[in-house]
Amino acid sequence: QVQLVESGGGLVQAGGSLRLSCAASESTFSINTMGWYRQAPGKRRELVAAISSGGDTNYAGSVKGRFTISRDNAKNTVYLQMNSLKPEDTAVYYCNADASTYFSGVYRRYDYWGQGTQVTVSS
Repeated sequence: QVQLVESGGGLVQAGGSLRLSCAASESTFSINTMGWYRQAPGKRRELVAAISSGGDTNYAGSVKGRFTISRDNAKNTVYLQMNSLKPEDTAVYYCNADASTYFSGVYRRYDYWGQGTQVTVSS
């Protein structure tokens, strides 16, 4: 299995910055795409940003130009640099890893989630 540990959340004023980190435990699983989702009170969980093992990225339209996702494959760690934060960015942020195994000709895929870290942006 893969365990994801998140850190870096907190309280900031509008216009400020935060950097989230998510470290995946070592395992025999191949981690493909890692990403960040967020869920605000009363709203559905939504994709914020994702990055493949090769470095290809995707961003939600609401964060393009403000957030940057990056990855250190050697450390199995994904980061989310959040700049120009807005009150509407307030949410619990969850790290996600899309993992797979290929053993004896059988391919399997799994989803793993971090515990969530609170990001609060005050006006």
